[in-house]
Amino acid sequence: MESLPTTVSAKTDRRGRSSKSQNTSKPSIIMAFFSCLAWLYVAGRLWQDAQHRVALNTVLKKNYDQRPKVLTVDDKLMVLGCKDLERRIVETEMELAQAKSQGYLKNQKSVSSSGKKMLAVIGVYTGFGSHLKRNKFRGSWMPRDDALKKLEERGVVIRFVIGRSANRGDSLDRKIDEEDRATRDFLILENHEEAQEELPKKVKFFYSAAVQNWDAEFYVKVDDGVDLDLEGLIGLLESRRGQDGAYIGCMKSGDVITEEGSQWYEPEWWKFGDDKSYFRHATGSLVILSKNLAQYININSGLLKTYAFDDTTIGSWMIGVQATYIDDNRLCCSSTKQELLDNRCKYVHFLRESVFHGMNTQRFLITSMAL
Repeated sequence: MESLPTTVSAKTDRRGRSSKSQNTSKPSIIMAFFSCLAWLYVAGRLWQDAQHRVALNTVLKKNYDQRPKVLTVDDKLMVLGCKDLERRIVETEMELAQAKSQGYLKNQKSVSSSGKKMLAVIGVYTGFGSHLKRNKFRGSWMPRDDALKKLEERGVVIRFVIGRSANRGDSLDRKIDEEDRATRDFLILENHEEAQEELPKKVKFFYSAAVQNWDAEFYVKVDDGVDLDLEGLIGLLESRRGQDGAYIGCMKSGDVITEEGSQWYEPEWWKFGDDKSYFRHATGSLVILSKNLAQYININSGLLKTYAFDDTTIGSWMIGVQATYIDDNRLCCSSTKQELLDNRCKYVHFLRESVFHGMNTQRFLITSMAL
């Protein structure tokens, strides 16, 4: 009976130690839990920082690659040269597209049988109602058939220049096509409408088509009221062979007509200054341009401004280029000075005689032609 208190006391000691052990483990578990949370938080922040550093490095690398690099003078010159070449290519492509849209021919340019560059392309303006006048030319100064081919072998091409009817394919166009098949002496401007008010534009189409088809020293525009001494003209051109920038003709100027309804009315008269006077230009009856000037018209035809008359139109183009003005008195009308300035002396021909009005005179190359 005396040992019983000892047993009870031992059980009580074990319960006390177990309770203490349980009380001690709870804070440890809580601390371990919060330690795991702290570890996860730190690990997450470290992962985020790593991702941010990667993104920042990508942005910095991209900006670095886009940053202008230091170029040497040679590098800069090369870059500028490439840009200039690129600009020229674009301009050339635009010119080619414009030429195609305007119907310029792609035929290989003709040369003389000797292989030399041709001397001249002479374009004689004509119209739908000038059939009899053309036949008169063919029977006088203008060669025909085999004689025309032999002249081309010498380096001189002559063509009647005409556009198309406003009603494409009508009887006017068909007659010209039939006449051309028979004579082979036309230069037909497919994209030009043949009309009196369109004559200034006809100049652009003529020079462009002539340059596209023939490689010549000179390109000559002649009115259909001109009777040529062909050999005299060839001699004049031979003496000027190889001269670039030549703008040859009978140079004149005169008052700009501002009264609407007058014969020589200029609708854009206000552009010619307070004095209302035309600049120096060759009379439209016969105009001679060297190859480089004709090429200038061909290349820039889409941008060149036209005025009411073809002679002043050509003169306006020549002002802006390095053209050499050659005033040849042999190409001047032999009428009075006043008539010349008033632009009324229009129909001219090359004299075959050295006598005019019954008296000896200087041998003019052109003079008024009685119609």
